[in-house]
Amino acid sequence: MTTSTDTATYTEDFGALADGSPVGRWTLERDGVRVRVLTYGAIVQSVEAPGRDGSSAPVALGLPDVAGYEEFPAPYFGAVVGRYANRIGGASFVLDGRTHRLTANEGGTHLHGGARGFDKRVWDAEAVPGGVRLSLVSADGDEGYPGRLDFSVTYTLGPGGALRLAYRAVTDAPTVLNPTSHLYWNLAGAGSGSALGQQLRIAAGQVTPVDAVSVPTGELLPVAGTRFDFRAMRTVGAGHDQNFVLAQGTAGAEPFGPVAAELYDAWSGRLLTVRTTEPGLQLYTADHFDGRPFGPCAGIALETQHFPDSPNRPGFPSTVLRPGEEFLSRTEYAFSVR
Repeated sequence: MTTSTDTATYTEDFGALADGSPVGRWTLERDGVRVRVLTYGAIVQSVEAPGRDGSSAPVALGLPDVAGYEEFPAPYFGAVVGRYANRIGGASFVLDGRTHRLTANEGGTHLHGGARGFDKRVWDAEAVPGGVRLSLVSADGDEGYPGRLDFSVTYTLGPGGALRLAYRAVTDAPTVLNPTSHLYWNLAGAGSGSALGQQLRIAAGQVTPVDAVSVPTGELLPVAGTRFDFRAMRTVGAGHDQNFVLAQGTAGAEPFGPVAAELYDAWSGRLLTVRTTEPGLQLYTADHFDGRPFGPCAGIALETQHFPDSPNRPGFPSTVLRPGEEFLSRTEYAFSVR
C-alpha cells in the first residue's frame, strides 16, 4: 500500500487473459470512495460511494473477473475506448488529402476504435501521486489509423473522492483521436435493476442528430421542445444514444472544465457531478442489454467526448492531432449526497 495526497493506493494481480497475458488491479481510496482499475482496457471495474445514510454501494457497472470482460466485450464496461470513441461513418476519413480506411466493426461503420481498440489491450501501469497512470503505444496503421500514438490515461481521486481522468497523447504523424471512458452509472447500486427513473441534467442546448446507422448528419438540433431537453433536471427515460453539444462558455473556470451533467438518485441521495474539458457528451441508456450479465437500462453512460464522425464533418470541433502537438483532455466524476 502507498499513500499520497490523501489517497491510499493498493496493487494486486487480477488473473490473466485467455492468451495468458497477466492483468493487474489498482485500488484507490479517499474520503469514503473506493475505485478499482484494471490494466486490461484501462477498465474502471468498480466505484463505491456512500449514500445519504452513510453506507457505500457500487455505483458503476463492472464484472467480477477478467474472463467476464473477455466474454462480454461489446458493452465496453468501464473501459477507455479509442483511438476514436463513438462512430466514424463509412469506416474512413480523409486527412491532408489522403483517405484512411478503418476497421468496419458495426456494419459499414467504425465504432469505438475498431475490432481491437484500446479496451482490448493490456496497458502499462505506474504509480503517480494520488493514483495510477496507464499507458500504451498504438502503432502506425493500428485499426487503420495513421501515425504512432503514445497515449496515457491517469486516474486520481480528488477531494471528496472525486474520480479524475486525465488523458494525454502525442503522435509522429497527423492522425485523429477521440478517447472516452465507457462507464455505466447506477446510483441506486450496480445490479439493483434499471437505472431509469434517476434524474439527469445536461448542460447542452443542442444535439447532433443521426441517420439510420447512428452517424451524425452534420446538423445541430436545438433541444428545446424535444425529448433531448435535459437543461433542467428531470427523470431519465429509455431510448437514448445521443451526443449532446455542451455549453463551454466557462471551460477555463475549472481544471476539469465546467459542469457538463448531474445525475441524481432520490432513493439513496447520491448525486454524481460530471465536469469535462470536452465539447460533447454521449447519453446512452443501454436499452439493448439482454440480461447477460445486466438487464436493459441497468446503467446510464455519460461519455465525455468530441463529436462522432468529426473527421468527416468540417463544421464539428476538430479531432486532428499533429506531430509537435500534445493532446490533453480531462474529466471528473464527483460524488455528493443530498
